[in-house]
Amino acid sequence: MRTFHLTWFAFFLAFFGWFGIAPMMALVRDDLGLTKTQIGNTIIASVAITILARLLIGWLCDRIGPRLAYSGLLVLGSIPVMCIGLAQNYETFLLFRLAIGVIGASFVITQYHTSVMFAPNVVGTANATTAGWGNMGGGVTQMVMPLLLTLVLMLGVGETFGWRVAMVIPGVGLFFTGFAYYFLTQDCPEGNYRQMRAAGKMAPTSVTNGSFMDAAKDYRVWALFVIYGACFGIELTINNIAALYYYDRFELNLATAGLIAGLFGLMNIFARTLGGFFGDKFGIRFGLKGRVMFMGGVLLMEGLSLVLFSQMATLFLAVGAMIIFSLFVQMTEGATFSVVPFINRKALGSVAGIVGAGGNAGAVAAGFLFRVESLTFADALMLIGIAVVAIAPLVFLVRFSPQTEEEERRAMQGALARRMALAEEGTPAAAD
Repeated sequence: MRTFHLTWFAFFLAFFGWFGIAPMMALVRDDLGLTKTQIGNTIIASVAITILARLLIGWLCDRIGPRLAYSGLLVLGSIPVMCIGLAQNYETFLLFRLAIGVIGASFVITQYHTSVMFAPNVVGTANATTAGWGNMGGGVTQMVMPLLLTLVLMLGVGETFGWRVAMVIPGVGLFFTGFAYYFLTQDCPEGNYRQMRAAGKMAPTSVTNGSFMDAAKDYRVWALFVIYGACFGIELTINNIAALYYYDRFELNLATAGLIAGLFGLMNIFARTLGGFFGDKFGIRFGLKGRVMFMGGVLLMEGLSLVLFSQMATLFLAVGAMIIFSLFVQMTEGATFSVVPFINRKALGSVAGIVGAGGNAGAVAAGFLFRVESLTFADALMLIGIAVVAIAPLVFLVRFSPQTEEEERRAMQGALARRMALAEEGTPAAAD
């Protein structure tokens, strides 16, 4: 459970640093003289590099373990967060957003670490909760960064200097959390990978080198890649444009626009967990097929609710529709990673890395729509919603062999039996 809490907190801060600049983009736009196309480019940059970073970090987790991977990522990722205030023009700002995007790979480590720490009857809930509470950082950022900016401005500095100073705060948090993760966690319940390999309790690193290719050759992994792009990719896009969308369309001030945009991310405190929880329940009742069918249902509802949100022209209705959309998009994310741990246990890091990269690929694809000068943000959101509906049938490609279904059914029964036995003894039964 210590690992559980450290993973979600680390991911929370990673999200905070990743999107800390988003609610202040109106000031950055005026300060650096950015055009709509250039803003679109920075949105794409903030998520594009994460595609490569997630592919690499998944392989790295299989090789060196999540503890070392997370610690290094947090410490190194804190540097561009603290230094983005040094940007003086579009080009340097773009480079800093590109560098900051590497922090987004923290999601893969979060999901990997809880996947190896928890039993199959609760792994979906554990994955969804750590990711959801981490994603909540995107909502808290929308609300807190304008407040931090206000505090900085109260010191007597101007807005041009204020947004630069405000970004140092999340960077410092990331830096120290990296050291805490190194000293307070371990790779899996049995210990750290390095010691386990030395003791012969785990396959050597030479065996894990082929894990990425094993994952890449599985068409189900790429189906989940697209599906995750259609849910988490859209959440990333909304995190980037929500405050600006409300600021421009409904003529709100920066703080109010950030507050409303923050509601979208705050839904993660329970919405993503619901996706993982019901994914587990469907898995217990109907097997792996049940997990997949639930994922398809919430994905379809996500697309329909996004179309609805895009058509709302009054503030009250727009906020209500956004909350409904937020519920389904985050439940879909949780449901997706209640399926991922069962695709290939021997290449878990690589599978999680590829699927996680799909989220960023989806955000990049969506980001191009927001670069088009002739296309309003509302029209872009409607097109994205239609695309999500069209992607939903891909869930039928995510199938499992009868042998795998039977193996996982026996593993599930064993986990439930252990849980019941430990409950009778009064012992916590979450970890396998």
